[in-house]
Amino acid sequence: MNNDNLRLINKGIQIESLSIAWMAVEFFVALVSGVLAHSLLLVALGLDSLIELISGAFLLWRLQTEKKQSDNEEKVARAERIASYVVGTALMLLAVFVIFSSIYRLITRQSAEASVLGIALVIGSCVLMPVLMIAKKRIGQAIGSDALIEDGMCNLVCAYMAFTVLIGAGFTALVNWWWADSVAALVLVFFIVSEGWEALHPDEE
Repeated sequence: MNNDNLRLINKGIQIESLSIAWMAVEFFVALVSGVLAHSLLLVALGLDSLIELISGAFLLWRLQTEKKQSDNEEKVARAERIASYVVGTALMLLAVFVIFSSIYRLITRQSAEASVLGIALVIGSCVLMPVLMIAKKRIGQAIGSDALIEDGMCNLVCAYMAFTVLIGAGFTALVNWWWADSVAALVLVFFIVSEGWEALHPDEE
């Protein structure tokens, strides 16, 4: 492995470690805030953070595998496939959860409440997630890791979700649209399924 590749992989490990740390905080805060505020969007954001936490751990393992065994292409390729599969499967499971939860809440006419802590969290996600996505995409393209690129797209989905939380909370607070939280959550399914499919079928890109 040349010095440039080693530098990129080390950078990827640093970025992935930062991503994992943020996702751990986001998972706890979003989930607790979502449960207390009865917000499906915040709960979905928390679960998405858990998925990204798990996939991030696999991506960290994949990067460390390449760093330690760069001469073993078979092991690096295997780590890549496993990481992509984990990311894609997790996103598909999240999409299923969001669909069924949204439909249930619409049928039962459940609304969300405002959460100051949750709103502060999603603002932070709106800022940080695109930055992580750009960095992971750049490094993933440089080292030939579709899994790292897709993990970056997970961060972008997280940013979409965070932005949607803001919109849903705004409509609920300003015009008392009880259904806004659930409908906004359904909008996310398109992005979630799209990125999950790409992660599960990298050869079709």
